[in-house]
Amino acid sequence: MSVVERVSALDARRPQRADAARNFDALVAAGREAFAEEGSGASLEDIARRAGVGIGTLYRNFPTRDDLIETLYLGEVDALARAADEVADLEPWDALRAWLDRFVTYVGTKHALLDGLNRRSPVLAECRTIMLSAGEPLLERAQAAGDVDPDISIGDVVKLVSGVAAVASFDDEAQRQRVLNLAINAIRR
Repeated sequence: MSVVERVSALDARRPQRADAARNFDALVAAGREAFAEEGSGASLEDIARRAGVGIGTLYRNFPTRDDLIETLYLGEVDALARAADEVADLEPWDALRAWLDRFVTYVGTKHALLDGLNRRSPVLAECRTIMLSAGEPLLERAQAAGDVDPDISIGDVVKLVSGVAAVASFDDEAQRQRVLNLAINAIRR
């Protein structure tokens, strides 16, 4: 999926009028912050307050909690896809590694949002396609350069890094980074 298609998927939710778009953007920023701090149980009233709008404005933009969470999730996946575009000019292994570092950040956000997202949402399948499509060219370049085993798929890499990044029982952030480095370097030839 191209960058234009990804942007359209997210922008289709954004109002066209300037004042409405500002409110939408403020609600998205406030929602991202509230869900990061409080998890999936974040109060919609608190999100509206953080955005500086009334609860009616929140519900006009996001009629349900799922609508807000889906939009936030789509925004995170779009940022991850854009990160793949941003690192594409690096050397193959460096590009893949930089994208995987950004992916780790995404995994942390993803869990807070997924806890509150309807698992039957078509947005989940759309986001998975966007994410894998963004990382696959980076993996293929690294494989063509001989940096990564050719039998490894982007799905394998995403599951490996997701699994390690999601572990909650690390002693500290330094240990989490060491283990993530071990996982990422395990795919390197």
